[in-house]
Amino acid sequence: MSSIPVTVAVGMSGGVDSSVAAALLLKKGYKVKGLTMAIWDGSINLPDGMKHSCYGPGEDEEIETVKRICSDLGISHEVIDLKKEYKQEVLSYFKKEYMAGRTPNPCVMCNYRMKFGFLIEKAKVSGVDFDYFATGHYVRVVKSNGDYYLKKALDISKDQTYFLQGLRRDILKELLFPLGEMRKDDVRDIAREIGLEVAERPESQDFIAGDYSKIFDKDDFTEGDIVDDNGKVLGRHKGIIHYTVGQRKGLGISSPKPLYVLKIDACSNRIIVTDKEQLFSKELTASGFNYLMADNPPERLRCYARIRQKHKESPANVFVIGKNKIKVIFDEPQLSITPGQSVALYDGDILAGGGIID
Repeated sequence: MSSIPVTVAVGMSGGVDSSVAAALLLKKGYKVKGLTMAIWDGSINLPDGMKHSCYGPGEDEEIETVKRICSDLGISHEVIDLKKEYKQEVLSYFKKEYMAGRTPNPCVMCNYRMKFGFLIEKAKVSGVDFDYFATGHYVRVVKSNGDYYLKKALDISKDQTYFLQGLRRDILKELLFPLGEMRKDDVRDIAREIGLEVAERPESQDFIAGDYSKIFDKDDFTEGDIVDDNGKVLGRHKGIIHYTVGQRKGLGISSPKPLYVLKIDACSNRIIVTDKEQLFSKELTASGFNYLMADNPPERLRCYARIRQKHKESPANVFVIGKNKIKVIFDEPQLSITPGQSVALYDGDILAGGGIID
Protein backbone atom coordinates (compact mmCIF):
# COMPACT_ATOMS: atom_id res chain seq x y z
CA MET A 1 0.00 0.00 0.00
CA SER A 2 2.94 2.30 0.53
CA SER A 3 3.60 2.41 -3.21
CA ILE A 4 0.29 4.10 -4.04
CA PRO A 5 -0.79 7.64 -3.27
CA VAL A 6 -2.49 8.09 0.06
CA THR A 7 -5.21 10.61 -0.79
CA VAL A 8 -7.74 10.67 -3.62
CA ALA A 9 -10.24 13.45 -4.19
CA VAL A 10 -13.40 12.22 -5.92
CA GLY A 11 -15.60 14.52 -7.96
CA MET A 12 -19.08 13.66 -6.65
CA SER A 13 -22.41 14.74 -8.12
CA GLY A 14 -24.90 12.77 -6.05
CA GLY A 15 -25.29 10.02 -8.64
CA VAL A 16 -24.68 6.31 -8.23
CA ASP A 17 -21.51 6.28 -10.37
CA SER A 18 -19.44 8.83 -8.46
CA SER A 19 -20.73 7.47 -5.13
CA VAL A 20 -19.65 3.93 -5.95
CA ALA A 21 -16.32 5.23 -7.27
CA ALA A 22 -15.65 6.80 -3.87
CA ALA A 23 -16.68 3.62 -2.06
CA LEU A 24 -14.42 1.43 -4.19
CA LEU A 25 -11.40 3.66 -3.63
CA LEU A 26 -12.08 3.65 0.10
CA LYS A 27 -12.24 -0.14 0.07
CA LYS A 28 -8.85 -0.26 -1.68
CA GLY A 29 -7.31 1.59 1.24
CA TYR A 30 -7.06 5.11 -0.09
CA LYS A 31 -7.86 8.12 2.01
CA VAL A 32 -10.82 9.58 0.12
CA LYS A 33 -12.21 13.10 0.03
CA GLY A 34 -15.38 14.13 -1.76
CA LEU A 35 -15.50 17.25 -3.95
CA THR A 36 -18.62 18.80 -5.44
CA MET A 37 -18.90 21.75 -7.83
CA ALA A 38 -21.40 24.48 -6.97
CA ILE A 39 -22.34 25.99 -10.34
CA TRP A 40 -26.00 27.03 -10.09
CA ASP A 41 -26.36 30.79 -9.51
CA GLY A 42 -30.09 31.18 -10.14
CA SER A 43 -29.55 33.62 -13.01
CA ILE A 44 -31.68 31.57 -15.42
CA ASN A 45 -35.38 30.98 -14.89
CA LEU A 46 -35.65 27.20 -14.79
CA PRO A 47 -38.47 25.09 -13.28
CA ASP A 48 -37.96 24.21 -9.62
CA GLY A 49 -39.10 20.66 -10.37
CA MET A 50 -36.11 19.99 -12.60
CA LYS A 51 -34.06 17.36 -10.79
CA HIS A 52 -30.98 15.29 -11.57
CA SER A 53 -29.94 17.73 -14.27
CA CYS A 54 -26.27 18.69 -14.15
CA TYR A 55 -27.21 22.39 -14.06
CA GLY A 56 -30.36 23.65 -12.42
CA PRO A 57 -32.24 24.71 -9.27
CA GLY A 58 -32.03 21.24 -7.76
CA GLU A 59 -28.33 21.71 -6.98
CA ASP A 60 -28.77 22.32 -3.24
CA GLU A 61 -30.65 19.05 -2.94
CA GLU A 62 -27.93 17.26 -4.88
CA ILE A 63 -25.24 18.67 -2.59
CA GLU A 64 -27.14 17.53 0.49
CA THR A 65 -27.34 14.04 -1.02
CA VAL A 66 -23.56 14.01 -1.53
CA LYS A 67 -23.00 15.19 2.04
CA ARG A 68 -25.09 12.30 3.39
CA ILE A 69 -23.29 9.77 1.19
CA CYS A 70 -19.88 11.05 2.31
CA SER A 71 -21.02 10.93 5.92
CA ASP A 72 -22.21 7.34 5.48
CA LEU A 73 -18.88 6.41 3.90
CA GLY A 74 -16.96 8.21 6.63
CA ILE A 75 -15.12 10.60 4.30
CA SER A 76 -14.80 14.37 4.23
CA HIS A 77 -16.66 16.52 1.73
CA GLU A 78 -15.95 19.96 0.29
CA VAL A 79 -18.13 22.14 -1.92
CA ILE A 80 -16.12 24.20 -4.40
CA ASP A 81 -17.81 27.39 -5.62
CA LEU A 82 -17.41 27.51 -9.40
CA LYS A 83 -20.46 29.61 -10.30
CA LYS A 84 -18.44 32.37 -11.92
CA GLU A 85 -16.25 29.96 -13.86
CA TYR A 86 -19.21 27.93 -15.09
CA LYS A 87 -21.07 30.99 -16.30
CA GLN A 88 -18.04 32.17 -18.23
CA GLU A 89 -16.62 28.89 -19.54
CA VAL A 90 -19.79 26.92 -20.25
CA LEU A 91 -22.90 29.12 -20.35
CA SER A 92 -21.38 32.12 -22.16
CA TYR A 93 -19.55 29.84 -24.57
CA PHE A 94 -22.71 27.85 -25.20
CA LYS A 95 -24.83 30.93 -25.91
CA LYS A 96 -22.20 32.50 -28.13
CA GLU A 97 -21.87 29.35 -30.21
CA TYR A 98 -25.60 28.93 -30.68
CA MET A 99 -26.02 32.57 -31.62
CA ALA A 100 -23.36 32.02 -34.29
CA GLY A 101 -25.41 29.19 -35.80
CA ARG A 102 -23.30 26.39 -34.33
CA THR A 103 -24.31 23.49 -32.06
CA PRO A 104 -21.88 23.20 -29.14
CA ASN A 105 -21.52 20.24 -26.82
CA PRO A 106 -21.63 21.57 -23.24
CA CYS A 107 -20.54 18.25 -21.74
CA VAL A 108 -17.21 18.28 -23.57
CA MET A 109 -16.50 21.83 -22.43
CA CYS A 110 -17.67 21.20 -18.85
CA ASN A 111 -15.45 18.16 -18.43
CA TYR A 112 -12.40 19.83 -19.93
CA ARG A 113 -12.69 23.23 -18.28
CA MET A 114 -14.65 22.54 -15.09
CA LYS A 115 -14.38 19.00 -13.67
CA PHE A 116 -10.79 18.34 -14.71
CA GLY A 117 -9.75 21.98 -14.66
CA PHE A 118 -11.16 24.52 -12.25
CA LEU A 119 -12.47 21.96 -9.75
CA ILE A 120 -9.02 20.46 -9.25
CA GLU A 121 -7.23 23.81 -9.28
CA LYS A 122 -9.58 25.65 -6.96
CA ALA A 123 -9.83 22.75 -4.52
CA LYS A 124 -6.05 22.78 -4.07
CA VAL A 125 -6.01 26.56 -3.70
CA SER A 126 -8.71 26.16 -1.04
CA GLY A 127 -6.40 23.89 0.94
CA VAL A 128 -7.75 20.48 -0.08
CA ASP A 129 -4.68 18.28 -0.49
CA PHE A 130 -4.77 15.12 -2.60
CA ASP A 131 -2.51 13.00 -4.77
CA TYR A 132 -5.01 11.67 -7.30
CA PHE A 133 -8.31 12.94 -8.67
CA ALA A 134 -11.05 10.44 -9.50
CA THR A 135 -14.53 10.47 -11.01
CA GLY A 136 -17.26 8.01 -11.89
CA HIS A 137 -16.61 8.25 -15.62
CA TYR A 138 -16.65 5.02 -17.59
CA VAL A 139 -13.15 5.30 -19.06
CA ARG A 140 -9.72 3.82 -18.30
CA VAL A 141 -6.22 5.21 -17.92
CA VAL A 142 -3.50 2.79 -18.99
CA LYS A 143 0.26 3.05 -18.67
CA SER A 144 2.55 1.80 -21.41
CA ASN A 145 6.29 2.35 -21.74
CA GLY A 146 6.14 5.16 -19.20
CA ASP A 147 3.33 7.05 -20.95
CA TYR A 148 -0.32 7.31 -19.95
CA TYR A 149 -3.26 6.88 -22.32
CA LEU A 150 -7.01 7.31 -22.08
CA LYS A 151 -8.77 4.12 -23.09
CA LYS A 152 -12.39 3.21 -23.70
CA ALA A 153 -14.39 1.62 -20.90
CA LEU A 154 -14.78 -2.14 -20.73
CA ASP A 155 -18.54 -1.55 -21.03
CA ILE A 156 -18.60 0.07 -24.47
CA SER A 157 -22.28 0.97 -24.12
CA LYS A 158 -21.34 3.31 -21.23
CA ASP A 159 -17.99 4.54 -22.58
CA GLN A 160 -17.46 8.29 -21.99
CA THR A 161 -14.09 8.92 -23.62
CA TYR A 162 -15.79 11.14 -26.23
CA PHE A 163 -16.49 13.73 -23.53
CA LEU A 164 -12.90 13.73 -22.27
CA GLN A 165 -11.11 14.56 -25.52
CA GLY A 166 -10.09 17.99 -24.19
CA LEU A 167 -8.16 16.70 -21.16
CA ARG A 168 -4.55 17.77 -20.82
CA ARG A 169 -2.21 14.90 -21.49
CA ASP A 170 -0.02 15.78 -18.54
CA ILE A 171 -2.76 15.16 -15.94
CA LEU A 172 -3.62 11.62 -17.07
CA LYS A 173 -1.08 10.20 -14.63
CA GLU A 174 -2.95 11.90 -11.79
CA LEU A 175 -6.39 10.47 -12.62
CA LEU A 176 -8.24 7.38 -11.42
CA PHE A 177 -11.40 5.94 -12.96
CA PRO A 178 -12.58 3.08 -10.71
CA LEU A 179 -15.55 2.21 -12.97
CA GLY A 180 -13.58 1.82 -16.19
CA GLU A 181 -13.43 -1.97 -15.87
CA MET A 182 -17.03 -2.34 -14.67
CA ARG A 183 -20.51 -2.62 -16.11
CA LYS A 184 -23.36 -0.40 -15.03
CA ASP A 185 -25.37 -3.30 -13.56
CA ASP A 186 -22.40 -4.25 -11.42
CA VAL A 187 -22.08 -0.68 -10.17
CA ARG A 188 -25.72 -0.66 -9.09
CA ASP A 189 -25.28 -4.05 -7.39
CA ILE A 190 -22.39 -2.64 -5.34
CA ALA A 191 -24.47 0.41 -4.42
CA ARG A 192 -27.25 -1.89 -3.18
CA GLU A 193 -24.84 -4.11 -1.25
CA ILE A 194 -23.36 -1.21 0.70
CA GLY A 195 -26.72 0.51 1.15
CA LEU A 196 -26.16 3.71 -0.82
CA GLU A 197 -29.33 5.78 -0.98
CA VAL A 198 -28.75 6.48 -4.68
CA ALA A 199 -28.58 2.80 -5.67
CA GLU A 200 -31.82 2.97 -7.70
CA ARG A 201 -31.46 6.57 -8.82
CA PRO A 202 -32.08 7.05 -12.55
CA GLU A 203 -29.44 8.40 -14.91
CA SER A 204 -28.77 12.12 -14.63
CA GLN A 205 -30.40 14.29 -17.24
CA ASP A 206 -28.43 16.24 -19.80
CA PHE A 207 -27.45 19.88 -19.40
CA ILE A 208 -30.62 21.72 -18.20
CA ALA A 209 -32.59 18.58 -19.14
CA GLY A 210 -31.94 19.11 -22.84
CA ASP A 211 -34.06 22.28 -23.17
CA TYR A 212 -31.33 24.67 -24.27
CA SER A 213 -33.70 27.50 -25.20
CA LYS A 214 -34.19 28.30 -21.52
CA ILE A 215 -30.75 29.90 -21.19
CA PHE A 216 -31.53 32.50 -23.85
CA ASP A 217 -33.41 35.78 -23.50
CA LYS A 218 -36.20 36.60 -25.95
CA ASP A 219 -34.02 39.32 -27.42
CA ASP A 220 -31.35 36.73 -28.25
CA PHE A 221 -33.26 35.39 -31.25
CA THR A 222 -35.79 36.46 -33.85
CA GLU A 223 -37.87 34.71 -36.48
CA GLY A 224 -36.51 34.37 -39.99
CA ASP A 225 -36.83 32.52 -43.27
CA ILE A 226 -36.46 28.83 -43.91
CA VAL A 227 -35.11 28.42 -47.43
CA ASP A 228 -34.05 25.55 -49.66
CA ASP A 229 -30.50 25.26 -50.97
CA ASN A 230 -31.49 27.39 -53.97
CA GLY A 231 -32.67 30.24 -51.74
CA LYS A 232 -36.41 29.67 -52.20
CA VAL A 233 -38.40 30.65 -49.10
CA LEU A 234 -40.34 27.66 -47.76
CA GLY A 235 -41.46 28.95 -44.38
CA ARG A 236 -40.48 30.75 -41.21
CA HIS A 237 -38.33 29.64 -38.31
CA LYS A 238 -38.80 30.67 -34.67
CA GLY A 239 -35.15 31.53 -33.98
CA ILE A 240 -31.92 29.83 -35.03
CA ILE A 241 -31.23 28.57 -31.51
CA HIS A 242 -34.02 26.01 -31.95
CA TYR A 243 -32.33 24.22 -34.84
CA THR A 244 -29.32 22.07 -35.57
CA VAL A 245 -27.78 20.53 -38.67
CA GLY A 246 -29.54 17.32 -39.67
CA GLN A 247 -32.78 18.20 -37.88
CA ARG A 248 -35.97 17.02 -39.57
CA LYS A 249 -38.76 17.30 -37.02
CA GLY A 250 -40.20 20.62 -35.94
CA LEU A 251 -39.44 22.55 -39.13
CA GLY A 252 -43.09 23.45 -39.67
CA ILE A 253 -42.93 23.30 -43.46
CA SER A 254 -44.71 21.04 -45.92
CA SER A 255 -42.85 19.28 -48.69
CA PRO A 256 -43.42 16.26 -50.96
CA LYS A 257 -40.16 14.80 -49.61
CA PRO A 258 -38.52 14.94 -46.17
CA LEU A 259 -36.35 18.02 -45.62
CA TYR A 260 -33.47 18.43 -43.17
CA VAL A 261 -31.47 21.36 -41.86
CA LEU A 262 -28.36 21.68 -44.02
CA LYS A 263 -26.95 24.92 -42.60
CA ILE A 264 -27.71 27.62 -40.07
CA ASP A 265 -26.84 31.01 -41.52
CA ALA A 266 -26.60 33.27 -38.49
CA CYS A 267 -25.55 36.32 -40.51
CA SER A 268 -28.74 36.35 -42.58
CA ASN A 269 -30.84 34.67 -39.86
CA ARG A 270 -31.85 31.88 -42.21
CA ILE A 271 -32.27 28.14 -41.88
CA ILE A 272 -31.27 26.32 -45.07
CA VAL A 273 -32.91 22.94 -45.67
CA THR A 274 -32.34 20.18 -48.19
CA ASP A 275 -32.97 16.49 -48.85
CA LYS A 276 -31.10 13.87 -46.87
CA GLU A 277 -28.59 13.04 -49.61
CA GLN A 278 -27.07 16.52 -49.36
CA LEU A 279 -26.29 16.03 -45.67
CA PHE A 280 -23.47 13.58 -46.35
CA SER A 281 -19.89 14.81 -46.42
CA LYS A 282 -16.44 13.21 -46.34
CA GLU A 283 -14.49 16.12 -44.85
CA LEU A 284 -14.39 18.43 -41.88
CA THR A 285 -11.97 20.84 -40.28
CA ALA A 286 -11.67 21.24 -36.53
CA SER A 287 -10.03 23.78 -34.25
CA GLY A 288 -8.65 23.49 -30.74
CA PHE A 289 -7.07 20.16 -31.63
CA ASN A 290 -5.87 18.34 -28.53
CA TYR A 291 -3.53 15.38 -29.04
CA LEU A 292 -3.34 12.86 -26.20
CA MET A 293 -0.82 10.29 -27.43
CA ALA A 294 2.39 12.31 -27.52
CA ASP A 295 3.69 15.79 -26.89
CA ASN A 296 3.46 16.63 -30.59
CA PRO A 297 1.12 15.07 -33.16
CA PRO A 298 2.43 13.71 -36.45
CA GLU A 299 1.46 15.64 -39.58
CA ARG A 300 -0.81 12.80 -40.62
CA LEU A 301 -2.82 10.30 -38.56
CA ARG A 302 -4.72 7.24 -39.62
CA CYS A 303 -7.51 6.67 -37.12
CA TYR A 304 -11.20 6.26 -36.45
CA ALA A 305 -13.22 9.45 -35.99
CA ARG A 306 -16.53 10.01 -34.21
CA ILE A 307 -18.50 13.21 -34.90
CA ARG A 308 -21.03 12.77 -32.09
CA GLN A 309 -21.23 10.71 -28.90
CA LYS A 310 -23.85 8.36 -30.38
CA HIS A 311 -22.33 8.32 -33.88
CA LYS A 312 -20.51 5.26 -35.17
CA GLU A 313 -16.77 5.72 -35.56
CA SER A 314 -15.49 5.74 -39.10
CA PRO A 315 -11.98 5.27 -40.56
CA ALA A 316 -10.34 8.51 -41.63
CA ASN A 317 -7.10 10.29 -42.41
CA VAL A 318 -6.32 13.27 -40.23
CA PHE A 319 -3.98 16.07 -41.32
CA VAL A 320 -2.56 18.80 -39.08
CA ILE A 321 -3.11 21.96 -41.16
CA GLY A 322 -2.19 24.71 -38.71
CA LYS A 323 -1.75 25.56 -35.05
CA ASN A 324 -4.19 23.29 -33.19
CA LYS A 325 -6.17 22.79 -36.39
CA ILE A 326 -6.88 19.59 -38.32
CA LYS A 327 -8.62 18.33 -41.44
CA VAL A 328 -10.38 14.98 -41.23
CA ILE A 329 -11.06 13.09 -44.47
CA PHE A 330 -13.32 10.06 -44.00
CA ASP A 331 -13.16 6.94 -46.13
CA GLU A 332 -16.96 7.06 -46.39
CA PRO A 333 -19.34 10.07 -46.31
CA GLN A 334 -20.73 10.94 -42.88
CA LEU A 335 -24.25 12.14 -42.12
CA SER A 336 -24.79 15.62 -40.65
CA ILE A 337 -21.31 16.82 -39.72
CA THR A 338 -22.26 19.66 -37.40
CA PRO A 339 -20.25 22.84 -36.73
CA GLY A 340 -19.73 23.34 -33.00
CA GLN A 341 -19.88 19.65 -32.15
CA SER A 342 -16.72 17.76 -31.23
CA VAL A 343 -14.87 15.16 -33.24
CA ALA A 344 -13.07 12.47 -31.26
CA LEU A 345 -10.19 10.47 -32.76
CA TYR A 346 -9.36 6.89 -31.80
CA ASP A 347 -6.38 4.61 -32.27
CA GLY A 348 -8.10 1.30 -31.61
CA ASP A 349 -9.71 1.72 -28.20
CA ILE A 350 -7.36 4.54 -27.16
CA LEU A 351 -8.57 8.14 -27.38
CA ALA A 352 -6.02 9.90 -29.58
CA GLY A 353 -7.52 13.39 -29.21
CA GLY A 354 -10.19 15.64 -30.64
CA GLY A 355 -11.29 19.10 -31.61
CA ILE A 356 -14.26 21.37 -32.26
CA ILE A 357 -15.78 21.04 -35.72
CA ASP A 358 -15.59 24.24 -37.78
